[in-house]
Amino acid sequence: MDRGGQMSRIDRQGRWRVALATLACLTAGAADLRAETFAGEYVVSYLGLPIARSTFSTTIEGNRYSVEGSVSSAGIASIISSVKGKSTASGTFTHDAVRPRAFRMEYSEGKRRQMTAIRFRDDRVVSTENDPPLKKRGKDWVKLRPEDLVGATDPLSAGLVRASSPDEVCGRTLKLYDGEFRLDVRLQPVSDPPQVEGYGDVVLCRAKPKPVAGYRKGRRALDYLENKSRIMIAFAPLATTGFYAPVYATVGTQIGTVTVRATHMARPG
Repeated sequence: MDRGGQMSRIDRQGRWRVALATLACLTAGAADLRAETFAGEYVVSYLGLPIARSTFSTTIEGNRYSVEGSVSSAGIASIISSVKGKSTASGTFTHDAVRPRAFRMEYSEGKRRQMTAIRFRDDRVVSTENDPPLKKRGKDWVKLRPEDLVGATDPLSAGLVRASSPDEVCGRTLKLYDGEFRLDVRLQPVSDPPQVEGYGDVVLCRAKPKPVAGYRKGRRALDYLENKSRIMIAFAPLATTGFYAPVYATVGTQIGTVTVRATHMARPG
């Protein structure tokens, strides 16, 4: 398979990586019941060349949040394959946790279309819809168990990081679920974080992924990601809101390093 084909396969089969590193939403906390909205723009690069762009708008009102996002291929990647997607998420949050309520993603690559909708209640997934339905999986497939969906969150909501201090940003585990694949991502603090241009001091976390269910055993790409890949995510505070947003990330893959950088992050208007 050529490099273009490998990049396309990564995009189709690794939506959770895009959600975590590429589509990580920008968030803001509300000091009162007035709605606050933050907008963000990201550029995804491979070997220094842009391959995708994404935009996000996050609104928080009281203890409720909603997120709208879009992503599309860019640069040379748009010549190889036209990829477009849009997603929404909503839910509530407590003082230290996010409780998603609904997630929907519509994705296209050429003529291929996919829609995924997830509903949550309390701290668990209660329904999942995929259109077209997912293909039948073989005996080498790690099946989802009911307990795998307890405490799980959608990819957009997982990007909401609320912390009372920079020391609390890392040291947590994100339980991602994209409609089929369940992945744990453990965030570990890193000493001496770098300066990220335009954002000053940031909180740097090392991300350690661990597949849980919804994947084929023996996949080399997942083995590489879990045991060899180096994933770093830098978070910056959004003013004095108590929320932190991803502004920079690097993801090591078998075909090279993917870099994600926020080029814009502000209140609209």
